[in-house]
Order: sequence, then C-alpha cells, then structure tokens
Amino acid sequence: MIKLNQKLKDQLWWLVISVDYDYSRISIADHEINGDLLTLWLEDKHDFKNSLDECLQLDISLKQFAKMIRAENLNSYEGTQMHPKKNFVYKTRIEVNEPVKWYREDASAIEQQWAREATLKNVLTQLIESEVYDER
Repeated sequence: MIKLNQKLKDQLWWLVISVDYDYSRISIADHEINGDLLTLWLEDKHDFKNSLDECLQLDISLKQFAKMIRAENLNSYEGTQMHPKKNFVYKTRIEVNEPVKWYREDASAIEQQWAREATLKNVLTQLIESEVYDER
C-alpha cells in the first residue's frame, strides 16, 4: 500500500474526475529517481501540458516502489530449481535481483515503463478502493 497524504489524494481525485473516470487517459509525462524517491509527473492524454510544472507530481518512496515491484513479480520469473541437498527439482519464483536494483540495472526500457505504469495503476486502484470503502 502506497502512502498518500490528503492533499495528494485530492489532487489525484481532481485528475480522475477531469478525465471523466477514464483511467486510460492518465499518462506519465516524465519520471525521475532522485535519492529515495521515484517521481512521476501525471497528465491527461487529451490535455498535454507545456511543462512539468503544470503536471501532477506524484512522489513515491523507493521502499514502496520496491514493495510494489516484488508484489507484482516484475523482478522475478517462474522457473525450476534443484534443492541443494536433497537433489530434487521444484517450481519456484526466481528473483533476478533486488527490486530497485533490478529496475535500474536489469530491466529493459519497456520493463521499466511497465513498472511505472503498474505503480500508477496501484495508486489509482488504492485511491478508488479506499474512498469507496471509507464512504460505507
């Protein structure tokens, strides 16, 4: 679960409403990893902005980003391994690398894009589900 403060929730709701609840219209205009944060700048595909200052800035800690990568199994694949002592083969998830290290060093450009888009999807899903749940 990605932590969002109330101001950011309000801004995200404004963006969701401005795209008429068509989440496919929300795009990542740019991204940056700086220090301990992944920053995504969001915009409406039907209303492109002239600068990043006009986009919604979404900051996500790398710790939360790593949890999301691991939860989505982006840095691993299903494979078989041999047990080191008992000499039998079993199916398991094989991790390529630690999540953030995988993102920076091992992931292709398209895999990095998928990770960022999965993060955006998780944030929007969490926003919608938490608000619907809170209203009950």
